Amino acid sequence: MKELLDKLLQRHKYLEPTAEEELRRQVNVLYGAFTGLIGPEKMVLRASKYSALSYVHSEDPRHRLVGLQRLIYEDASYEAIPDDNQVVDILNELEMVLAEMLARQAVEERLEKKISQKMEEKQQEYVQEIKMQVIKEEMNEVETPQSKKKLQDLQKLDGIKLTESIMERMRPKKLSAIVGQERAVEAMQSKLASTYPQHLLLYGPPGVGKTTAARIILDEAKKLPFTPFGSNAPFVETDGTTLRWDSRDMTNPLIGSVHDPIYQGARRDLAETGIPEPKPGLVTEAHGGILFIDEIGEMDPMLLNKLLKVLEDKKVKFESAYYDESDSQVPAYIRKLFAEGAPADFILIGATTRDPSEINPAIRSRCAEVFFEPLVPGDIQEIVCNAAETLDVCLEKDVPQLISEFTIEGRKAVNILADSYGLAVYQAGSKDDIIITKDHVHRVAQISRLVPYVTKKASVIPAIGKVFGLGVAGYLGSAIEIESIAFPAKNPGKGYYRFNDTAGSMAKDSMFNAAAVVREVTGQELSDYDVNVNFIGGGNIDGPSAGCAITTALVSAVTQQPVRQDIAITGEISVQGMVKPVGGVFEKAYGARQAGMTGIIIPKENEQDIPKDHLNLNVHPVETIHEVLDIMLVKDM
Repeated sequence: MKELLDKLLQRHKYLEPTAEEELRRQVNVLYGAFTGLIGPEKMVLRASKYSALSYVHSEDPRHRLVGLQRLIYEDASYEAIPDDNQVVDILNELEMVLAEMLARQAVEERLEKKISQKMEEKQQEYVQEIKMQVIKEEMNEVETPQSKKKLQDLQKLDGIKLTESIMERMRPKKLSAIVGQERAVEAMQSKLASTYPQHLLLYGPPGVGKTTAARIILDEAKKLPFTPFGSNAPFVETDGTTLRWDSRDMTNPLIGSVHDPIYQGARRDLAETGIPEPKPGLVTEAHGGILFIDEIGEMDPMLLNKLLKVLEDKKVKFESAYYDESDSQVPAYIRKLFAEGAPADFILIGATTRDPSEINPAIRSRCAEVFFEPLVPGDIQEIVCNAAETLDVCLEKDVPQLISEFTIEGRKAVNILADSYGLAVYQAGSKDDIIITKDHVHRVAQISRLVPYVTKKASVIPAIGKVFGLGVAGYLGSAIEIESIAFPAKNPGKGYYRFNDTAGSMAKDSMFNAAAVVREVTGQELSDYDVNVNFIGGGNIDGPSAGCAITTALVSAVTQQPVRQDIAITGEISVQGMVKPVGGVFEKAYGARQAGMTGIIIPKENEQDIPKDHLNLNVHPVETIHEVLDIMLVKDM
């Protein structure tokens, strides 16, 4: 049409019959489109309302164009007959208006169609709800207005959520975020993420990442094609300290139990016929995945034995005096549970802070053992920095180091940071651009009554009669200050030994062995001296591992030769001056590192217990007391 009208405009008039006919045809098309849009009846009514009938029925297309203007714009003021120059503009304008009206009508029709569909669906749902309500009423539905109101209240409470826990937000989400446990994580991966995963026992101090590592490794194992774990393998976590059970198996949330229909009651349809209902426990819930028991060393021994039986059978068997397999009213699932048992094929992971010797040997024999290491200050500082990055806060210089002085647990370090963050936000009155300072940490430490976990004991200045021994408690080692002083006895040969009364018998035996070695090394009788040996801090210090340190302190006191204060000693001493192996060398090395030592002396037979340069310590394996004295005594002074 536009091409045609362009031709007409080139001549500036509609004199040719063909051009006049084309104009009439275009006007007719516009009338037809508008009539189809609003309908013939509305068309007549609108033409009457805006005095357009004479224009509509005119033979002149220009007059009809004026009538179309009145109809479309709903305005009776249009009277001017357009000349040849105005026709094209008016046609284009009317075309655009009609196109917009047609588009709007199409959209409205689609919306009306969707609305009608939705209304039909809602009507069907409403009918279904009415049907269900009628069915429930016929089945004597127990719901009352009061119970429904309580349900609504509970549902409202479910919809109310505070912000996520700060501990959940800062919990590691990947293995690389678990700091200081590279060896333990590697061991767990090799035992879990394999074709034949093993049951595990995790040993280590609290707050070092045992639970988190197990959870993340399972997620990683699910992605590997050669592991038996499916994509929906569950991770069921429970606490060994809170697991309770009944000796008659009426209640056992771990293994499962059978509800007595008379004593305990049962579902209505089962109680009427006296059918017992088995209740599967956590072992069935963990089927195909991992059952993680924290503090497994605190579990009841009898319950632990029942768990061992489940590990062997890979299923839980149920028994009840009320079960009658010939009863036709027994549901199929109950019949299956009594006949075949509940499946319980899972991997057990137990975590404990106890010593391996305190764990049931039966469970140890079925599990691989992985040891988590205590965290050194550098690890704590890295954990604090990672947590601060997660919180999107800035730390003042030395804040990570300050926090590492108050704890050796990763979880506790994060708690201190979280408390400091809360204090900083409270004082600033805003959560934006927060900077945690040392003052915040000190304030939190004061409120929580925190004291520095370890004070640096090592020194570069030698001292006479003072030696650092090493002890171990649980999975943590510590440096023990041993000091000795010797005075010539008033009566030679009648000197005395004075030792801590609180020390154990084996530590006192080490004192007598050391006296014999001192005579062999120095050529002097210890009985010619009044000797005092003191373990600073007191306590029940027992075991033979302090023998080598006591001997070194006595030799220094008798000969008045100073001893190095940056090397700690562990090892049993024999009366022949041999250094014998001891236990807990790995943990003792950690204690030496915490105390700021640069080196550690260990028995030669313990050389393979720790790697060389472990924790950046110079490890000195020795066989005799002479080797110890060559390292420890400072002769040049």
